[in-house]
Amino acid sequence: MMKKTAAKSDTAFHIGHRERLRQKFLDDKITDYEFLELLLSFAIPRRDVRPLARGLLQKYSGLHQICSLPLDTLMEYPGMGRNTAIFLKALRHAMLAEYREHLDKRQIYRSVPVLTNYCLTLLGGKDIEEFHVLYLDNEYKMLLDETHSVGTIDWSAVYPREIARRALNLNARSIVMLHNHPTAGVPFSSQDIKITTLIQDMLAPFDIELYDHFLVSGGQVSSARNSQLLNRSKIIPAQNSQNPEPDYQK
Repeated sequence: MMKKTAAKSDTAFHIGHRERLRQKFLDDKITDYEFLELLLSFAIPRRDVRPLARGLLQKYSGLHQICSLPLDTLMEYPGMGRNTAIFLKALRHAMLAEYREHLDKRQIYRSVPVLTNYCLTLLGGKDIEEFHVLYLDNEYKMLLDETHSVGTIDWSAVYPREIARRALNLNARSIVMLHNHPTAGVPFSSQDIKITTLIQDMLAPFDIELYDHFLVSGGQVSSARNSQLLNRSKIIPAQNSQNPEPDYQK
């Protein structure tokens, strides 16, 4: 009889706890840990998901990184089934769609928090390097986010002439470059700086601005503009853009 009473008590606690989470969410008083727990409760309705939420946030830097992890990596985590992993990937898809819609409609310099979250959600959990280019119109609204290359754990190829050609074809006013370092805490490398300067100089004769170059590493987003890396450029004469272009590995 005591076991049945304890079981009923546990069930009542979980029901009450989840209702309290829902109310905290509605009152905008929910913490990051509680928000992840609330999300997981919809995917796993009959189990205490507090240990799963706590463990995920202890191992990873936040919801953006968790949702960006490859499906296989998510499924390898103890207590994470396939359906729950797919649910988190679907959440990432919805987050990216929301951020893209915002960046399509508002100037990028007025949307710094959205842009930062977009970068984290797009690349925060990737275990290989990717290089993206965001092409912007005359009002600094996003025309296109294009995956430029996908590399390995520690490099990705960059083709400056292809970036310039694409910007011209799209009639872009400026671009934002974005890549990740899968190893946490790795800053802009000397090769990153070299490529940033090269592309900035290559675009300048066409009156196309390199607005910024963002790096995602360890759940953080670094800005080349804020790091003064965009001030190291020396303009390359326009005729130099006709020279054969090397391929770069970051």
